[in-house]
Amino acid sequence: MNLTDAFLRAAQRHPKRPALIDGAGQRTSYGALASLTAGLAGTFAGQGIEAGDRVLVALKPGAELYAGLAALWHLGAVAVFPEPAMGLAGLRHAALTTQPKALLADPWLRVLALAFPETRAIPLGLSPAPERQRREPPPATDAKRPAVISFTSDSSGPPRAMARSHALLMAQHRALTPLLAGNGQEVDVVAFPAFVLPCLGHGHTAVLPGWPLKHPHRADPTALRQQAQMVGATRLLLPPAVTARLAGQPLPDSVRRVLSCGAPLYPDIARRFLAGAPGVGLTVVYGSPEADPIAHLALETLAEDAWTRAAGGGGLPVGRPVPDIRLRLIDGEITVCGNHVNPGYLDPTRDAETKLRQGNTIWHRTGDMGRIDPLGRLWLLGRKDDSRDGLAPLAVEAAARLWPGVTNAALLADPDQRPKLALSGDAHHLKTWHSNAQRLGDLEVHHLPTIPMDKHHPPKPDLPTLRKLLP
Repeated sequence: MNLTDAFLRAAQRHPKRPALIDGAGQRTSYGALASLTAGLAGTFAGQGIEAGDRVLVALKPGAELYAGLAALWHLGAVAVFPEPAMGLAGLRHAALTTQPKALLADPWLRVLALAFPETRAIPLGLSPAPERQRREPPPATDAKRPAVISFTSDSSGPPRAMARSHALLMAQHRALTPLLAGNGQEVDVVAFPAFVLPCLGHGHTAVLPGWPLKHPHRADPTALRQQAQMVGATRLLLPPAVTARLAGQPLPDSVRRVLSCGAPLYPDIARRFLAGAPGVGLTVVYGSPEADPIAHLALETLAEDAWTRAAGGGGLPVGRPVPDIRLRLIDGEITVCGNHVNPGYLDPTRDAETKLRQGNTIWHRTGDMGRIDPLGRLWLLGRKDDSRDGLAPLAVEAAARLWPGVTNAALLADPDQRPKLALSGDAHHLKTWHSNAQRLGDLEVHHLPTIPMDKHHPPKPDLPTLRKLLP
């Protein structure tokens, strides 16, 4: 069994229900998506794609992408997804790392791929346009075989390739079910391509947003509200950068919950959002590319003392660990294991960086510092490598963003230097900032017009650039 089976069963139950609505408003029913899947499976098989073959996929999110993925799994093939933040460089790196048999892409990109040696060496070019139906039943799925190879970016080296088996993807689907199952009639605006298939597996309508998914900071909140109103969206699955743009603004009456995923959500944004959208729940989801989800929390249920703790430097609350995962803190670092936790990378030499083996159990080191409160809830403190002398970036930044006049904050805690706190906002409050900073620790406060942000990961400060700006 794989995620395609769940989607196909949903197509049999309600073939006319919209499965996908793209950013332009184009609707694809479950029946049409299933038909497109069968057509692509037949076409790919006729071109020589067999079980175990690796296929590099470079399609924008839409019906062709998800039908193509389902068709590859129907044949037992492995879909390879490059690191999207790297653009063409990511495509070339994925081709070099995985040596795929075929490239599934639009015609213009298949032509462009001929310009680079890594992609030019791929033997086959596949089109997302079907030519003939696949009538043979799919081969039995070996749950241990890889279904997807994807990449996770790493500041210390090239992106790490990791293979996810069908068993792991199904375990992740089960772990996400309490979050995504809903009432069976959900209309989800989904800003995370990886969450679309689980939504389809539950029979929902998945709505793809109208902004480039690699650039959430470009999202137009007015256009998003209009899109949600037009499709009758019941839930929005958004990165914090987009959640922040909606904070303080009313949402359509149909929206019942927003799930914020993919990066930390600061308390100032969360409180502003909840105040501006009464009756709409806000769930924060914590995970990593190797283990998603790890924990989640409905923030509207937080008592005032928890918000006060966050304002005092206690970190960001993300809820109890999901039942499907085991979590422990090793020297303050969050480590996890479970059926939906990726056990290793395609290059096993990279495992030493983040994997701990104890007997038959493999623990994944997230690199995040955390703590567990008396209620069993996990609180995020920040990246271990960016923490010093009891000062962790998320804990300090979350508190500082609640100070008068502050619009953004970034902690720079380099070895053998006094930790520096960069703040943007109204400098008339600088004296108050200095006073508040000393309650958190021995911090050197600096005012900047704007905080530089990582261009590949906008929620994260660009620490190398910040080092150049601060004396």
